[in-house]
Amino acid sequence: MTLTVQDLSKQYGGLKAVDGVTFNALAGAITSVIGPNGAGKTTLLNLISGVVVPTRGSAALFDNPLSGRPPHQVAASGLARTYQTPQLFQGMTVLETVMVGAHRHGSSSLLSTILRLPALRREEERLEHVAIKALEVVGLGPAYHERIAIDLAYGLQRRVEIARAIAMQSKCLLLDEPAAGLNPTEKVELSEIIRSVCGSGHVVVLVEHDMDMVMGISDHIVVMNFGTQIAEGTPELIQGNRAVIEAYLGQEEMHYA
Repeated sequence: MTLTVQDLSKQYGGLKAVDGVTFNALAGAITSVIGPNGAGKTTLLNLISGVVVPTRGSAALFDNPLSGRPPHQVAASGLARTYQTPQLFQGMTVLETVMVGAHRHGSSSLLSTILRLPALRREEERLEHVAIKALEVVGLGPAYHERIAIDLAYGLQRRVEIARAIAMQSKCLLLDEPAAGLNPTEKVELSEIIRSVCGSGHVVVLVEHDMDMVMGISDHIVVMNFGTQIAEGTPELIQGNRAVIEAYLGQEEMHYA
């Protein structure tokens, strides 16, 4: 089971923001997309998630076409994503924020919502259980449930976003620079969370600038530069790829702990 990206491209006038990117991201594996600033990584995620319509090419999740569909339909297909800046709701608690993700798969009717029927109460209890389980995955126990999400430290806000994506019962998770702004300890903890999500059978696509983190947790890496795909392979192959070294790090060798 895979996320399949085939010749995915986006052109704005004469600018090729993404040009012919092709790769498969497997379930139960972490696929990282790396490259210098402006390489087209976030645009690629926008194309996959339906935020941007491709000029050509396609993306499919478990053979279910995603390209050209609006974001809410892509999400309903089992794809969730996070953004470079956490997208949290003003005044909502951590538990409420994650329940928003769980509500995507709620089954209550409009009538039961208006009348506050017993079926609605049961449904709310079920969704709360889904949200609590998602929060457990990211290490946020009951002590955090009633705290206001946007008042949390930045690293914890990142966890709330990931929990919300998990609560959507997603099959594929796109993470856009989740380690940005985190300290070294938080990055280690985040890596463990991502491994845990991957281990549950998700397709995980990670866009990240922290190369130590990328090389430490990735099963497969796609490298972009100026919108094009210049390399693909295991971390070991990417570390020794001359085109990657020159594009991403100038003439410096790629050394990692």
